[in-house]
Amino acid sequence: MKKPLRGIISPLVTPLLDNDTLDFEGLERLIEHTIRGGVHGIFILGTTGEFASLSYKVRTELIEHTCKVVNGRVPVLAGISDSAFSESLNLARKASECGVNAVVLTPPYYFASGQPELLEYLKRIMVQMPLPLFIYNIPVHTKVVFEPDTVKAAASIPGIIGIKDSSSNLAYFKQIQYALRDRKDFTFMVGPEEFMSEFVLTGGHGGVNGGANMFPKLYVSLYNASVNRDFETIFKLQQKVMQISTTIYKVGHHGSSYLKGLKCALSVMGICSDFMAEPFHRFKEPERTKIRQLLEDLNYRELL
Repeated sequence: MKKPLRGIISPLVTPLLDNDTLDFEGLERLIEHTIRGGVHGIFILGTTGEFASLSYKVRTELIEHTCKVVNGRVPVLAGISDSAFSESLNLARKASECGVNAVVLTPPYYFASGQPELLEYLKRIMVQMPLPLFIYNIPVHTKVVFEPDTVKAAASIPGIIGIKDSSSNLAYFKQIQYALRDRKDFTFMVGPEEFMSEFVLTGGHGGVNGGANMFPKLYVSLYNASVNRDFETIFKLQQKVMQISTTIYKVGHHGSSYLKGLKCALSVMGICSDFMAEPFHRFKEPERTKIRQLLEDLNYRELL
């Protein structure tokens, strides 16, 4: 894996048959679909992958099977976030055994860490960490921010190689970018796909964009156009991204609507099951019909 990592990293949904059973066939189809679409890497056990709702059995099976199917064709990143220090390390060791290239870690959730505590946590865990690590800033779920000074300090810890930011705060990114302006090897990735292009145009290295599960070619093309500063193509592709964001992700009425819409679309497209881990449930037929029509409105076959 090159440093910095660049491009579109697909944060895979976790195909499930029930709360504790992986949809292995669906997972294989999803991986092949995203790799054919040109993604530069795959990220499992992230927010889009419902990691916090999955048993350790399913997490372990997902790591094993993903690495087997990918077989070194693109880098694989695996989330190891947990409220328990030892469980994060256990997942990291399993990931290392299976051939994962790097791991991704949020702040421990439930108890809110102060910034000095968070930095000490990173120092302690990296002593035993078998793989390179990306820190993952997603305060909407963890209630804790990796403040810019903490990120700068963390970047000096051996083995920490980048950050994935899902704060939707470009000012935050610019502060970190300035603080680490001399670290050309440190990776900056953004989660929200709505401004991935602007992020790359202003120095970011790429996106970890959920829509790449459905339409990897679209997001890879937008990334490439952004790198090449092809503004005419950027504008055209950005319209499609925003159409997805304002339709498929908005069918539901709760915070889970993004993920329900994404999984439902993948099911309608025949890629994988749309079963959702508790506490969520998949869309019922009225919403599924809406998703089907929204995909047709996108002329989605042209995006495949």
